[in-house]
Amino acid sequence: MTGKTDTNKNNRNRYYNRELSWLQFNARVLQEANDEKLPLIERLRFLGIFSNNLDEFFKVRYATIKRIVEAGKTGKSFLGGYSAKELLEVITQTVIDQQAQSLEILSKIQTKLRKENIFIINETEISPSQSKFISEYFVRYVSPAMMTIMIGEVDEFPNLRDDAAYLAVTMVMSKEDDTFEAKHNYALIEIPRTINRFVELPKEGDNQYVIILDDLIRHCLNNIFNIFKYETISAHMIKITRDAELDIDSDLSRSFIEKISKSVKNRSAGDPVRFVYDKSIDKKSLQFLLDKMGIDKTDSIIPGGRYHNRRDYMNFPRLGRPDLQYEKTEPLPIPGLSLQGSLFDKIAEKDYLLHAPYQTFMYVIKFLREAALDPKVKSIKITIYRLAEVSHIASSLINAKKNGKDVTVQIELQARFDEEANIKYAELLQSEDIKLIFGVKGLKVHCKTCLVERLENNKTVRYGILSTGNFNESTAKLYTDYTLFTANQKICKEINKVFDFFEVNYQVKKYRHLIVSPHYTRKALYNLIDTEIKNKKAGLPSGIKLKLNSLSDYAMIDKLYEASRAGVKIKMIVRGICCLIPGVKGMSENIEAISIVGKYLEHPRLFIFENAGDTKVYISSADLMGRNLDNRVEVSCPIYDPDIKNEILENFEIGWSDNVKARVFSVKNDNAYRRNDNPPIRSQFKMYNYYLNKLEVN
Repeated sequence: MTGKTDTNKNNRNRYYNRELSWLQFNARVLQEANDEKLPLIERLRFLGIFSNNLDEFFKVRYATIKRIVEAGKTGKSFLGGYSAKELLEVITQTVIDQQAQSLEILSKIQTKLRKENIFIINETEISPSQSKFISEYFVRYVSPAMMTIMIGEVDEFPNLRDDAAYLAVTMVMSKEDDTFEAKHNYALIEIPRTINRFVELPKEGDNQYVIILDDLIRHCLNNIFNIFKYETISAHMIKITRDAELDIDSDLSRSFIEKISKSVKNRSAGDPVRFVYDKSIDKKSLQFLLDKMGIDKTDSIIPGGRYHNRRDYMNFPRLGRPDLQYEKTEPLPIPGLSLQGSLFDKIAEKDYLLHAPYQTFMYVIKFLREAALDPKVKSIKITIYRLAEVSHIASSLINAKKNGKDVTVQIELQARFDEEANIKYAELLQSEDIKLIFGVKGLKVHCKTCLVERLENNKTVRYGILSTGNFNESTAKLYTDYTLFTANQKICKEINKVFDFFEVNYQVKKYRHLIVSPHYTRKALYNLIDTEIKNKKAGLPSGIKLKLNSLSDYAMIDKLYEASRAGVKIKMIVRGICCLIPGVKGMSENIEAISIVGKYLEHPRLFIFENAGDTKVYISSADLMGRNLDNRVEVSCPIYDPDIKNEILENFEIGWSDNVKARVFSVKNDNAYRRNDNPPIRSQFKMYNYYLNKLEVN
C-alpha cells in the first residue's frame, strides 16, 4: 500500500495531470476576457470561447474519467497520480471557481459597456417602447421557432439536447385552475438556436440596447402560458452536457458513412456528465429536475448564473463599433509568389511557406483551382479533417473531377464534433464520383497533406502541400498555421506513400524524409533527442525547441527530462495541455516553457533540433500526445530550404520573446505572465509586422 502511495505522489511531482492542465489553459482564455487592455467586444468573445471550451471538455474528457469510475477502476497510472473519483471532484470544484470568476468578469465588462452607451438589459429593465418592439419580435420570430414542453405530469422526461439551453419554468397554480392536480407545475422552453442569442433593440439617442433572447422570452411568459391560471411564474436556465463518445455500429451491412451518421444521432442520448443550473432556482424545482433527469453525484452538478451557453458571446453583435474590436489586418501575400500567375511554375523553382493568418490562405485555394483547370494535371490526392461550412476546397475538388482529373479524398469521418459536416461533404463528393477513402481501422487520419501529379515532358512530376492545420479557409483566419508548398520529388514521393498506406494499410512504408505516425514518430523523435544528448556530452552545439498545442505523453516527457539532466537546453511554446513540469532541479532545470494566448489561436507544431550546428527543423500535424504518436496518421516534414528554415527559426524567437501575452509554466502552475525589463513584445502583432517588413524589403 505504501509503495503505491509513494508512486502516486511521485507521479504528481513528475507530471501535471492532463485534465487539470487543460483547465489551466482555459483559465488563460479567461485571463484574456479579464484583460482590461483588450477591446470590450473581444473580451466578450473570449468569455464565449471559455464557455465553448468547457462544453467540449465535459463532453469528452470528464466523460472519459467518469467511465473509469463507473468501471470500478482508479486510473492512477495514467492520471498523474490522481484516482479517477478524486479527479472528478477536483475538476468540479475548479470549474465552479472558474465559472464564478467568469460571471464577475462579465459583470465588469457590462459596466464598461454602459460607459460606452451600450446596455445589455433584462426583462425588468424594458421601457414601454421596447416592450412593444419585443412583443412584435417575439410573435414574428421567436414563438414559431420555440419548443415548449409541459413536464409536470409526464411519465417520461424529454431527452434534453446537450447543445441547447433551456428555461425551466415553475408555475404556482391558482386555486381556480383545475388543469393540473399538483400545486406546482413545470415546463421547459428550449431556447431557439436558429435565432441570434442577442437581440438588438432600437437605439434611443446615443444609447444602444441589447437583450438576451432568454430575457426576451421571460418578458413574454404570460403570452406563452396565458391558457393557464397561476399565482406566480418564474423561469430559470438549465443546461445539460452529455458524453460525446461515439459508439460505432458493428453491422457489416452498413456503409461507414451510415455507421458514423447513426452514431452521431445516438450521441444525443449519451449519458449526462454535467448539469448547470441557475443558483437562484428554488430547491423544490431543482430537486424535481434532478430526479426526473436521473442526475446523480457522479455527474458534475454546477450552480451557475442566470445565463448558460455563454459560448454564444463569441457571436456578440458588433454594433457598428470597430473601436471595441481588434483592429482589422489584411492577410499578406507571400513574397515572390503571385496569386495572378501559375503557382506550379513558381513552386517548381523553389519551396514556399504560408504562415496563416498573417499571410493569405488563398494560396491553397489557388493551388487546387489551378490543378482543377490545368490540362497537365492528371490526379489530386488530399486528406480532409475539418472543412469550412462553405468550402472552396471541396468545390475545387469537384471542379477537378468534372474536368477529368483523378481525385482521391481521404476524409476523416470521426473528426470530433465535425462528424455531421464531414458526412455531408463525404456524401457530396461521393455523388460526384470522387474516390473516397475512410482511413485506417483503429487510426484517425489527422495529417494535412495534398499531392498533385502533373505530366511534364512525358514525365510525371509531383507537387505537394504539407500543413500543420486543416484545409479550412474559415479557421485559417483565426488559427496560426504553417503550410509548405513543395516540388521536392523525394518528399512528394513519400507523400504518395502515405496515400498508398491509406489504401493498402497492411503494408508499412519506409521513409527517409517524412516522419509518419503511428509507426515512426515516437522512435524518430527519441533518436533526435538522443543525438542532442550525445552532442551535449561531446561539447558540440545542442538544444531543442518545440512549439506544440499539447504535451501529455509521459514517455516523451521522460525523454525530455533525460535530455535536461544531460544539460540540453530545451525551450517550449505550448498553447494548451502541458503535463511536463519545467524548472525542477535534478529533473527539468534546463527546460523552460511558455504558453501564448492572444488574438489568434496558436496552432503550429514545430520540432527544432540544434544538431551540432546543422539545425533540423520540422513542421508537423502531430502534438506530443499518445494519440498523435501511436493512434493517428500524422506527418512531420523536414524543412530543407535554407530561407524557409531561417524564417521558422526567426518566428520561434519572436514567440519566445513575448512578454505581453506569454504565461510561464512552472511548479506553481499559476498562469503567471512573463514579465521582464525588455520593451513590450506582443508576438502575434510583431509577427504580422515581420511579414510586412519582408514585403517591403522585396
